[in-house]
Amino acid sequence: MTNTKTANRTVVGLFDSMEDANRAADQLRTAGIDSSNISVVAGNESNRYADYVTSEDKTKDAASRAGTGAAIGGGLGLVAGLVALAIPGFGPVIAAGPIAAALTGAAAGAATGGLIGGLTSAGVSESDARLYERRLQEGGVLLTVRTNSDMSDEVSDIMDNNGARDVDEEKTGSSTVTGRDYTHTGTTTDRVMNQGEKAIPVVEERVDVGKRNVGRRAVRVYGQVEETPVEREIELREETIHVERRPADRPATEADFGAFREGSIELTEMREEPVVRKEARVVEEVVVGKDVNTRRETVRDTERRTDVRVEETGAKGDAGYTFGSTWANDPRYRDRDWSSVEPELRRDWETRGHGAWEDFKDSVQRGWDKVRGRR
Repeated sequence: MTNTKTANRTVVGLFDSMEDANRAADQLRTAGIDSSNISVVAGNESNRYADYVTSEDKTKDAASRAGTGAAIGGGLGLVAGLVALAIPGFGPVIAAGPIAAALTGAAAGAATGGLIGGLTSAGVSESDARLYERRLQEGGVLLTVRTNSDMSDEVSDIMDNNGARDVDEEKTGSSTVTGRDYTHTGTTTDRVMNQGEKAIPVVEERVDVGKRNVGRRAVRVYGQVEETPVEREIELREETIHVERRPADRPATEADFGAFREGSIELTEMREEPVVRKEARVVEEVVVGKDVNTRRETVRDTERRTDVRVEETGAKGDAGYTFGSTWANDPRYRDRDWSSVEPELRRDWETRGHGAWEDFKDSVQRGWDKVRGRR
């Protein structure tokens, strides 16, 4: 597969029969999908699909049959090109198309991790590959198509129209979507490798220090009313009317004659009562606030990183190349260039008795530059 950044997709459909899968494959080719991008695989326990395998293919070894299956599948239809394979850890299967080569490691010359490895190399997620493996053991047929994002919906519809069941249906029982669509972007470490390639990831940790609020001392201020009994003494005036008759025997005077007529006198008793008046006054203020200060703290942690040691073998200068690549991975020399470390490497080399430095200097620098260049 080409190592590009163009979006690629793998659409997967699970069928109940080989006839449905082959019918879908025919319609996919008619729609413009190249046969080299179409694969089919099915469990072949008890030779349930023996009639679909050509007699010519039955006599060939697994790797040869895988290649033939891909070729015949492209010309005569997938069913006509099915080949029988034995997958370690799974058992007999029949397969055609690129997935047949992936299952046997025909191009790489080695096994690719059984059926799940073959499916994941075709673009299927590992969790879905495990589910598909169970369905294949139960007699299902799996059709996979590598296409671009513009064609993925049409491919999914074709599978849907021919009875495909999506992995979501297998997990939840719903049947709202059929052809399973997997998106692949990025470099070959994110996708299927070219035949014979193996990606070794270099993993590096990055420490990111952030901030969060942590509650400390809290203050809550309540307002409440307290009543305190008070006493005050006050003098109150009170009037009382009294009437008294006193006997008298004296000559009447002019004043007496002046009062000798009809009339009346009214008197009213008065009394004082206490009147309480209260006045609210502010006698104190409670002020609540926060003081904001900043401080600096040094956060210490570790970052891990995997280094890859590269060694050349089978040629003169192996020892120097290995020596240079080893020291290039040493953390003490990680931020230094060749000219600054050469004197130290030379002393170490000569101390170990590897030989004359000038005879090996070029191979040591080649190992150093190979590793440091990849950084």
